[in-house]
Amino acid sequence: MSKQELVVLDQANGDADNACVPDNACDADDGCCPGLLAAPLDDEQAIELARVFKALGDPVRLRLLSMIASREGGEICVCDLTPAFDLSQPTISHHLKLLRQAGLIDCERRGTWVYYWLLPEMTDKLAGILTRPERPERPGQHAAAGAAAAEASS
Repeated sequence: MSKQELVVLDQANGDADNACVPDNACDADDGCCPGLLAAPLDDEQAIELARVFKALGDPVRLRLLSMIASREGGEICVCDLTPAFDLSQPTISHHLKLLRQAGLIDCERRGTWVYYWLLPEMTDKLAGILTRPERPERPGQHAAAGAAAAEASS
């Protein structure tokens, strides 16, 4: 089977028509969206995830996301974000736009200011995709890992 013919099946029933696609609101716990280690991604999933990881791959955007996500009350004004960086307001707005396009945050204009909040659906989806599936340990797996770690530290 070529890479183009590879189909990601719904793990629950093996049905290609119910394969997880990026726009579906699905819960990783229900088996719809398997993790990276459970099944290969299709092209659309890989494109969407690459956009999200690219957005998270910049230190400024990662800090912005952290500031937004950790804000008490769940939202923060752009006027409170900008002073935390040694960057111009248009640069901060550009970074926020990329986080919005990746589906990580959303915003609303209220008068002069724009308020931002985290979209937990995307962070939950990322957590589900990155979670390693429960698999039985191979014999000696921990022992070998421990020996390698001990050897590296000496």
